[in-house]
Amino acid sequence: MVEIDGSQGEGGGQVLRTSLALSMVTGRPFRIVNIRAGRKKPGLMRQHLTSVNAAVEVCQAQVKGNSIGSQEVEFTPGTVKPGNYHFSVGTAGSTTLVCQTVLPALMIASAPSTLVLEGGTHNPFAPPFDYLKQVFAPIVEQMGPKLDLNIEEYGFYPAGGGKVEIGIVPKNSLAPINLLEKGEIVSQRGEVLFAHLPDDIALRELKVVGKRIAIEENNLNPRKITRSPGPGNMVAVILESERVTEIFTEFGKRGVRAERVAEKACEQALKYLAAEVPVGIHLADQLLVPMALAGGGCFRTLKPDLHTLTNIDVIQKFIEVSFEVKQESDSVWEIVVQR
Repeated sequence: MVEIDGSQGEGGGQVLRTSLALSMVTGRPFRIVNIRAGRKKPGLMRQHLTSVNAAVEVCQAQVKGNSIGSQEVEFTPGTVKPGNYHFSVGTAGSTTLVCQTVLPALMIASAPSTLVLEGGTHNPFAPPFDYLKQVFAPIVEQMGPKLDLNIEEYGFYPAGGGKVEIGIVPKNSLAPINLLEKGEIVSQRGEVLFAHLPDDIALRELKVVGKRIAIEENNLNPRKITRSPGPGNMVAVILESERVTEIFTEFGKRGVRAERVAEKACEQALKYLAAEVPVGIHLADQLLVPMALAGGGCFRTLKPDLHTLTNIDVIQKFIEVSFEVKQESDSVWEIVVQR
């Protein structure tokens, strides 16, 4: 049985999600202690419990410790069973993180599957649905599987209430990919999602994005969301290159000026553009599991954060794969995955 200390490295829910994902794929049972020890409220919160229970259902696992607040879980996987699944977080907890827990197993399964997930779709503490659809999914598809992502209801934090549907056509063996260059920039766009808020907020945010990133007005898009139980606001800078699309987001919150929200999204985008790498910080973290399953691949990115380094440590407990993390310049790093 693989022993995992949930307090290692970044010390958040990612340690649990990666462990669940790779246990399902490899068939190796694990025990994790000190779950989310690095958080103000340690232990399983609703979205983490949903991820555990989703994994249990998809691979017919045996589990101990699957309750709210639990800081220890023992998970013994069975056989992955493709099919139609419906999971509800019950709060604004992230549907995309639940998806990323069960997706690795389902995208190399023996038959297609469908996931219907209810909860948060646009949460400042997780990849928003737009990121999953426009950034992560296209790269996964280069590795073989086909993903069809659709949103029926938007669920902004803290109200939640969103609903997404994800169709998965698997590929039993993933192909390694190399993302060393992003190619020419095809388009730069600014987008603001806003629900149950004045139009003026979106217009002020887009004005900042247009100025800071030098985006023409016809590529600045305010999207007024009506299918959302609660209010919400997200600024997105979308940079589409020949090899990869990256999205940099920031969420509005009470007491923070709209202009400042937009500035923070632009700062992330400008840092990425200055480095001239294809893979941003968050995508670097999310590519590690698929690349490990493919048994190879490489990409250039900015300096890896603690999320990425922690993920590497957890992956190596389940799969015999090596990661070479090397600095090429002040702002460019390369990560190489190989068996």
